[in-house]
Amino acid sequence: MHSTVICPGSFDPVTLGHIDIITRASKMFDNVIVGVFVNGEKHPAFTIEERISFLERTVGDIPNVRVIGCDGLLAQCAKDLGATAVVRGLRAVSDFEYEFQMALTNRKLNPDLDTVFLASDSSYTYLSSSIVKNVAFHGGDITNFVPACIHDEIFNKIKGVK
Repeated sequence: MHSTVICPGSFDPVTLGHIDIITRASKMFDNVIVGVFVNGEKHPAFTIEERISFLERTVGDIPNVRVIGCDGLLAQCAKDLGATAVVRGLRAVSDFEYEFQMALTNRKLNPDLDTVFLASDSSYTYLSSSIVKNVAFHGGDITNFVPACIHDEIFNKIKGVK
């Protein structure tokens, strides 16, 4: 069976935790679409073009992964792309309640769409894009949080906000 899944997120910015989930998904499924979504509840520090570029530079060498920008509902986007599952990372039990609610909503909107949860690598359970932005804003070292190839761009833009 040919499997296509979508790894959705705002990726503002992409972290090593995100890269871990995407890389692991690429080993489990034939095709992985990384969907960079616009989230109306968030005020991103990076444009969607910047976020797509960051991801292309960090996962672009994985042959069965492609990065796209998405707007609208995940359930519809997945259907349009032929994805049969959503892959989401779980850092802690606290993530599960929200993710489970979203999985059920997506399934209601698209009955052919399942959600697969991957437990975060223990070294990334604390990590989030919000933490990266906060540390960088205050001039802290984000070396262990983001891919090296995009570190300076992320740090300089966030630090420049101050």
